[in-house]
Amino acid sequence: MQPILRINLTTGTTEEFIIPKEWERDFLGGASLGARILYPFLTKELDPFSPESPLLFLNGPLSGTSGPTTGRFVICGKSPATNLWAESNIGGFWGPELRKAGYDGLWITGKSPSPVFLWIEEGRLEVRNAASVWGKDVYETQEIVKEEIGVKRARVAVIGEAGERGVLYSSICCDNGRMAGRTGLGAVMGSKNLKAIAVYGTKKIIVAHEERYAALRSESNRTLKQSNETRYFHDVGTAGMANFFEYMGSMPSKYYHQGAFPNVDNISGAKMAESILVGFYACQGCVIACGRVVKLDDGAKRKGPEWETIAGFGPNLLIDDLAEITRLGELCDRYGMDTISAANTIGLAVHLFELGKLTKQDTGGLELTWGNFMAVRQLIHMIARREGIGELLSRGSRQFGAAFDAEDEAVQVNGLEVAYHDPRGVSGMALSYATSPRGACHNQSDYFMVELGHIEERIGITYFDRHAQAEKAANVARHQDWRTVSNALVMCIFATIDPNEQVNLINAACDYEWTLEDMMRSGERAWNLKRAINNRMGLTRANDKLPKALLAPYQEGGSAGFVPDLKSMLSAYYESRGWDLETGKPSKNKLLELGLLDIASDLAVNYSSSKTGS
Repeated sequence: MQPILRINLTTGTTEEFIIPKEWERDFLGGASLGARILYPFLTKELDPFSPESPLLFLNGPLSGTSGPTTGRFVICGKSPATNLWAESNIGGFWGPELRKAGYDGLWITGKSPSPVFLWIEEGRLEVRNAASVWGKDVYETQEIVKEEIGVKRARVAVIGEAGERGVLYSSICCDNGRMAGRTGLGAVMGSKNLKAIAVYGTKKIIVAHEERYAALRSESNRTLKQSNETRYFHDVGTAGMANFFEYMGSMPSKYYHQGAFPNVDNISGAKMAESILVGFYACQGCVIACGRVVKLDDGAKRKGPEWETIAGFGPNLLIDDLAEITRLGELCDRYGMDTISAANTIGLAVHLFELGKLTKQDTGGLELTWGNFMAVRQLIHMIARREGIGELLSRGSRQFGAAFDAEDEAVQVNGLEVAYHDPRGVSGMALSYATSPRGACHNQSDYFMVELGHIEERIGITYFDRHAQAEKAANVARHQDWRTVSNALVMCIFATIDPNEQVNLINAACDYEWTLEDMMRSGERAWNLKRAINNRMGLTRANDKLPKALLAPYQEGGSAGFVPDLKSMLSAYYESRGWDLETGKPSKNKLLELGLLDIASDLAVNYSSSKTGS
């Protein structure tokens, strides 16, 4: 991989960081390599909003190579929402463009005394005044920055007003509304007075064996394009699964308190296709093109919502108007806010209003009733500007619930709001949420797809009944390792690529001779490293839990009467992982087995401290 450019916004100094070859070999790239690079700097004492806090933009070895769904990159650091490991995966064209500009990553620290944006062209860096775009939305900012630098083909990663104001679930946006949404790294970017990063380059992206890689890449893309999953995601988008999710009882409604949503047809991918869909768009080199282009009654074309946005602003809030859901999602995008956390936190507010724990006096006169999209729209404005009740909502559901003596009502894990795949319908998600290194995340392991039958026996991922429990724990762990590899390459999880093809692509790109097990071991190594980072920042076994709402059975719907037995699932999971059953930390033997010698030494000190009470 190419160097990483280190930029200190306080001093204005830069230097190139050369990635050690052994780190490339052991961690590949993306979020896994990011964890290895940032390991020494992510401490319990580090304030995510301090100038010292790192913000790392990083590609993977396949980024921009036109391999299957490899137009992606990651952003890593410490989350201001969770105070734990943060990573956010994003598509579009920005990551490949950075590679063509001569760098595989940007490592940003410090804080500019006034708002700035960065302009990187063919390996040259300029720091420019951002006064003209401070306060602008993410779409306006991209266009204004391109005008100022005079390069229309540049790609721009930006924050919106939410990131400028420190909303704890602020996102970073590039291209056609592609969002690094989770963990609040947009707020970290805003704390550095950094509004945008524009990149442009013409450098060729190199792989080790060009002819072999080109043949493998072409064959993988052809196979992917012809797959049923690709055709499905292209035709009806991620929301195409709405009816099936509702049937299974895995689509949470009424803030995770209702197991059925009778009006599901009104918000489905099929409904979008037959009513407002007018086009598609894709990330760099992607043959799937799951992005939606829609047209509403104002005649303007805009980004169509994907599943999480539809579920969050739809069933979660009992809104069944697809056009209004689209507008709410777009409003969040323009402000630069994660739609999962925004809709979840607003859902908590409506839930507490219904319980009488929140009143019109608290809301500034807003009537927070289910299905009231006008009130939801007003809350989004208030959150982004941190006005009135929006100030509390901007801190996320855990802190918002605590402010009204109702933290246990918040549907979150470790400060990150739960996504819209209910473990009462697909039990493997109980472990995915409880043990994810960044809080309640569905992308560290989208195990609900395995529950639907998407298995990979060649790497040991087999099928268990969707309500099976402890017996599937090792299967979930294996799936997490595989998804960790995807986040290292960086490859979209929608790419249904044969694991053998993935290994062949890695070997051709990186000049390795890996086996399937070598690839999976790399994922396991990075998963354990992220766990160790979190352990050092204060995470214990007590953190591996689910919120109260997910442990109460639904009375209706496809999963009525079922709740996951998380206690037995966790015990089986720790055993399969080789983690200490008392502390939830990776065992010393496991870390040594994975070649993490320095991490084993660090955690050994922590083991001793925790057991002596110091």
